[in-house]
Amino acid sequence: MTQPIEDYALIGDLMTSGLVGRDGSIDWLCLPRFDSPACFAALLGDKENGHWRIAPAGAAEGARCTRRSYVDGSLVLESYWDTPDGGSFKVIDFMPQRDSAPDVIRVVEGLSGEATVLSVLRLRFDYGHVVPWVRRADGDRVAVAGPDSAWFRSEPPVHTWGEANSTRSEFTVTAGERVAFVLTWHPSHEPRPEPCDPFEALDQGLSDWHEWSAQCTYEGPYREAVTRSLITLKALTYAPTGGIAAAATTSLPEELGGVRNWDYRYCWLRDATLTLGSLLETGFLDEARAWREWLLRAVAGDPADLQIMYGIGGERRIPEFDLPWLRGYAASAPVRVGNAAVDQLQLDVYGEVLDSLYLARSSGLPAERHAWRIQLAILDFLERNWHRPDEGLWEVRGPRRHFVHSKVMAWVAADRAVRTMESDSSLLGDVERWRTMRDQVHQDVLEHGFDPVRGTFTQYYGSRELDAATLLIPRVGFLPPDDPRVIGTVDAVRAELGSSGLVRRYSTEGPSVDGLPGDEGAFLACSFWLADALHMTGRDKEARELFERLLAVRNDVGLLAEEYDPVAGCQLGNFPQAFSHVGLVNTAITLGRPAVKSIVGADGN
Repeated sequence: MTQPIEDYALIGDLMTSGLVGRDGSIDWLCLPRFDSPACFAALLGDKENGHWRIAPAGAAEGARCTRRSYVDGSLVLESYWDTPDGGSFKVIDFMPQRDSAPDVIRVVEGLSGEATVLSVLRLRFDYGHVVPWVRRADGDRVAVAGPDSAWFRSEPPVHTWGEANSTRSEFTVTAGERVAFVLTWHPSHEPRPEPCDPFEALDQGLSDWHEWSAQCTYEGPYREAVTRSLITLKALTYAPTGGIAAAATTSLPEELGGVRNWDYRYCWLRDATLTLGSLLETGFLDEARAWREWLLRAVAGDPADLQIMYGIGGERRIPEFDLPWLRGYAASAPVRVGNAAVDQLQLDVYGEVLDSLYLARSSGLPAERHAWRIQLAILDFLERNWHRPDEGLWEVRGPRRHFVHSKVMAWVAADRAVRTMESDSSLLGDVERWRTMRDQVHQDVLEHGFDPVRGTFTQYYGSRELDAATLLIPRVGFLPPDDPRVIGTVDAVRAELGSSGLVRRYSTEGPSVDGLPGDEGAFLACSFWLADALHMTGRDKEARELFERLLAVRNDVGLLAEEYDPVAGCQLGNFPQAFSHVGLVNTAITLGRPAVKSIVGADGN
């Protein structure tokens, strides 16, 4: 039975994560990293591809918990169950920040009466493909297959038995009784890791999360939503490097039954500016600094070799391949691992990198000595290449084109270089050279990327198609918000790409620019951009109404996927999506300010 995407909640340990359904089943878990092969892959297949469900004994396959929530300010999930015989219990799911081996801990706590509970564990390594050999050892169970090993224990011990390649435990709890299960992964050639105390780990985990979330400096009317989004961004952070994964999953579809299924468990450069801004604006300087350092390591080297994305550790090779044994979420095949877009030319990312480093410097983060040399090398490359067609920020798999957003971000790169040098005369470089480049790009976009008949910027030069990315033109300062060309673009995008009040990225009707069949939902990040643009152009009431609509799209625990189908009322795409949560935070902050003017003048300089 396929659960709606919004039925899932996230748990994680800042190195990997899992998804827990409202039916009590962990259906997705990659160990030991976000981008490792999943040992629970029922999300993209069925229960035989691995899952772990804890629910009332006798509960039907689709039965869902009575209610659930995160413990305030944390990533500790509590799911409450009422049983037919009058008993009740809750399941506490979390992953403690690890010392060495990753642990998944599930605590069952009796609340009233007597409740009989059933735990069913099916481990399947290599994305649900490999059934491990399970044996008893030291009173616990250990599952081994090739390089993977996992230990499974309960505390206090309960009776377990194997059945149909699964491990089952049935037990009763009364009010106040607690039974904890711990699943620990480690490489099969290494000794068993030291077992953790699940109850101590729970107390420490709550303390760690509460201490972290208390740093949030946002005090506006949307504090609960902002804090939850920031916790989600933290949960998607790979702690050893500071890289932030775009999402916790792969291949959740942009259209049910369709082929627009991609792997988002990597770090995209274009996420850098918006993410950095949200962290700096809300008081999380350590995370902002770590993300900035990840960015500098990732882009170091020849700018011609710059990639649009990297592995969470900074890896460059992310080959794409299919997993034919998984049928896909809601029969949406293929299931893909890796992402071939890594080899695309997307010129906008150069602007994103320079904008991020400019933002970090202007926000007071100490500048790295080598960072300016990297920026000069990027500018030199971009000066010679900004006029080229590319695949654009939406990673189209059709022909390269002169995308307007890519050109605008080339302007951003030159503009931020000029502003950086104007603020620090000690920096090396020819500021007049970058002013000239800035003027050339600006004029080129106005001449070739704007449709004067319709009064709107287009998706690419010579096109009549629109692109929601042009909503960012006032935000990045290319034109001021009150420029008629900006207002015309906002109105056109809203009218032509609107979907029940939300916004699609671009049109997929007819011969789509992306070269793919099928359709997709409204893109949530773009819908937040529309709210920002409405606010900046003086339509604050409409901006707030749209923002409230977007808040209502969140699931019951405050999480957002990549897209939303407003007709079917369901979330679509990979989940939870960092880009969507960054959009939420930034729009909440934007709405707390008076309508702003651009950082540039009416001539774009």
